[in-house]
Formats: sequence, C-alpha cells, structure tokens
Amino acid sequence: MKRIVEAKQVKKVYGAKGHVFTALDKIDLTVQEGEFVGIMGPSGAGKSTLLNVLATIDEPSSGDIWIDGTNIIKMNEDELSFFRRDKLGFIFQDYNLLDTLTVKENIILPLALAKMNVQELERRVDEVADRFGIRPILDKYPYQISGGQKQRTAASRAIIAQPSLLLADEPTGALDSKSATDLLESLKNLSEQDHATILMVTHDAFAASYCQRVIFIKDGKLFTELVKGKSTRKEFFQKVLDVLSALGGGANDVI
Repeated sequence: MKRIVEAKQVKKVYGAKGHVFTALDKIDLTVQEGEFVGIMGPSGAGKSTLLNVLATIDEPSSGDIWIDGTNIIKMNEDELSFFRRDKLGFIFQDYNLLDTLTVKENIILPLALAKMNVQELERRVDEVADRFGIRPILDKYPYQISGGQKQRTAASRAIIAQPSLLLADEPTGALDSKSATDLLESLKNLSEQDHATILMVTHDAFAASYCQRVIFIKDGKLFTELVKGKSTRKEFFQKVLDVLSALGGGANDVI
C-alpha cells in the first residue's frame, strides 16, 4: 500500500538556550493511502504542532517528512506554496470562508489558479456538493448558512482539488452534535469510498471513534496508538476514552 505520510525522528524545539521547550521529540509516523487517522492528547501535548509541521505551515527543528513521496524539508518557499495548493487540503475549526463569495465560489477557490476547464470544474463542484449534502445552498453566502453547513462547505473546498492529504484541525469543535456527526460520517465515507487520506487533530473521543486509527501524544512524544480493526464504533469510542483516562489531563481533554 502507498505511504502518503512518512515522518522520521521529527523534532520541534522553541526558544533559545536556557529557555528551550521541546514541542515534538523524535516523532516517527507513517500514514497509508486511504487511512483516516486521529491525533489526540492533553492540551500542550504537541498535536497542533505536529499537524502544522506536516502541513508545511511550520518547520521542524530536525528530522525528515515525506508526503506523497516528496521530502518537504528540502523545498524552498515557492516550491512549498505549489505543493500546498496541489497536494494538501485543510479543514479548520473556524471554517476560513470568505463572506463576499457564495458557497460555490468558496468551494472552487483552490482551483481558481489551476485554469481548469469549466465543465470539469462544474463536475467537481456537483460531486463534492452531493457528497456533503450542500447542493441546495451553493448560491448562498456564508452569513446565510449554519455552522454545520459552513464546515461542510469548508470540507468541500478542501477536497475539490483531490489532494493527497487532507488535514483537519478540530473540525467538529464549533459544531452541534448532529452537524458534527454529519461531517464525521462524510469524512469516514471519503476515506472508505474514495481512499482519501485524512489526518485529524481532535480533543473529542466521539470524533476520534470515526477514525480507523488514533495516535496519542504526550509531552511531545508518541504515547500509544489504537487501531479500530473489527471493533464497532461504540467499542472503539470506549477504548479511546480508556487511553485518554490513562493519559491524564483536564476534563476538556476527554470531552
């Protein structure tokens, strides 16, 4: 099976001598094509730092990272800019939609620079709109739609360019339970049916229970991982809760 993410001995240190904080400490991580992987851990454990490093938003202090066969550490800023556009999709907790554009215009934004022909553009919009159930709101503006619809719009925008890797940072954090469930079901189907590769940082054990595998980080190091296997989602949810309990941390890290 094709490896989409391969991180080796990734370290991220902030500060200078005497005031050094190690956010990531020699992380090794492999993600195969089509996997839906969750990243969990207490606040300050290094989850978002890991996601930012894999997303090329931040640079590791040492180590190597390959995404879809390319070592992103060796790239200059121009190369990284094209790489992000062509290979990565992002879903953020706060949606990052442009209020002056319609839902449809927001979705096609990543393809605006790709000079794609109109027929292909329309085909892809129809495909993602159907997948995320937002066809009726394509002509509306972000201020006219609900939080759940905004996040499904953001998810549609993230996948329309068919990226090698989809990165989601607390995508259900601002959603009610029904909207969160709808989004998670869509991401799960995206992984299972379209072989999309998804990495999701979350505090939420319910969200993590939709993943095929969950990696737990503590103090910048890999603590353990859980593989769903043949467990039901309910059984997997309980296993995630058990590990979070062993990890420690505040109540916000478990709910």
